[in-house]
Amino acid sequence: MFAAFVLLFVVVVYRVVSGFMGSADYQWMHNFAPVAAIALCGAVYLPRRAAVLLPLGMLLISDVILNVFHYHQPLFTFDILPRYAALALISMIGFAMRGRARVPELVGASIIGSVVFYVITNTGSWLADPGYAKNFAGWTQSLTSGLPGFPPTWWFYRHTLLGDVCFTLLFSGCMALQTRKQPAAPPARTEELAPW
Repeated sequence: MFAAFVLLFVVVVYRVVSGFMGSADYQWMHNFAPVAAIALCGAVYLPRRAAVLLPLGMLLISDVILNVFHYHQPLFTFDILPRYAALALISMIGFAMRGRARVPELVGASIIGSVVFYVITNTGSWLADPGYAKNFAGWTQSLTSGLPGFPPTWWFYRHTLLGDVCFTLLFSGCMALQTRKQPAAPPARTEELAPW
């Protein structure tokens, strides 16, 4: 569990730092984040309780720091709910792969998770933001060009996809190294039977 807490700390710091570095020089960091990869890989590799609490905990802690202290927004808004719903679905994908996940399947699941996150969160923005028309054209706009004055939403999706795949590979590589370094369990002791 120590490794899980270290991972939680690193992810929160990464997400907070990337949120505070919002200038044009660091735009590549927007949505290039380990959150979905932790939700997926945590569900595959970690004990069940940590697999659920770790992604939600890191998202909640970083949301408190970013929304309340940096953006001066309320913590719980309608925009936050789709993010948590998307992470819950990504965790379910990970739980479905538990015990039999290999790297190619994890990468495929990471890509699916990126699409799930993108569609759910942009649909949430479409529903909540008055800048979008509440029809099919407005929903399509939320999934492609976004609102005027901002980069297109597909631009953010590109970074989400790259981040999800990179961090999924990093997480699964770390788990493979940890498994390889663990000492093998000693063979079970068999009692010698006395001849009768």
